[in-house]
Amino acid sequence: MVRSLWSAASGMIAQQTNVDTIANNLSNVNTTGYKTEVAEFKSLLYQNLQSKTTTSNAVVKPISAQVGLGVRNSSISSVFRQGSMLASESNTAFAMDGKGFFAVKGGDGNTYYTRNGNFQWSLSGAGTALTTSEGYPVMDSTGKPIVLNSSYVTSKVTISSDGSLMYPDATNNAQPIGIKIGAFQFQNPAGLSKKGSSMYEVTPASGAAINEATAANVEKSVIAQGYLEGSNVQVVDEMVNMIVAQRAYEMNSKAIQASDEMMSQANQLRR
Repeated sequence: MVRSLWSAASGMIAQQTNVDTIANNLSNVNTTGYKTEVAEFKSLLYQNLQSKTTTSNAVVKPISAQVGLGVRNSSISSVFRQGSMLASESNTAFAMDGKGFFAVKGGDGNTYYTRNGNFQWSLSGAGTALTTSEGYPVMDSTGKPIVLNSSYVTSKVTISSDGSLMYPDATNNAQPIGIKIGAFQFQNPAGLSKKGSSMYEVTPASGAAINEATAANVEKSVIAQGYLEGSNVQVVDEMVNMIVAQRAYEMNSKAIQASDEMMSQANQLRR
């Protein structure tokens, strides 16, 4: 019965983590580029009550008797399903349609990756740089910050579907200027380490970033100007998952109550 108390308690802790994950998804339903997170569970160690032996009558018992010791959270993985395209009036709003990620240089000098294409032009010492809303430089297809000199009027800069920056010539026809917004993929995006502001960091589990501009055997992503990728959170699904988690939490609490009552009755047998 003590074993049942701890098993049910572990279930309550695991379902609390599940509810925390669902609540985080719901809170980010309007976050640009956010990806739904799913809590995964695994069973704990098993205790042998009876091994695979023979009885006193020499009858073979091929199956052992084992009882589990509860559950725990094994991982919280992101579901990289495409989010909906949301129109934006900003000419520096970009949505990535495909498996690619934008690359951003963080304040610590490391490169991070994001699906949030809500960028802006910011003045820098070398000219005008394309940055995130926090001011982090956006990287081009060669891994360098995107910076335009003072001869360009940023309001006239457009982006083609492959990420190339375009600028009107003397006849007002948009022409590429030799800079392309970087798009990078990963063999296992679920292995990326989550950071703040919808950013991800490369880990050994995700593999190295694959540059779409130089990789031949990858499906190219499409960059849409004037759009932002909304979160892929499905509110109805999350509400159903929350109800299921609440019911599981309640059942575990009932198991604790039942174990407590059984222990109380066992203590009263002596009286």
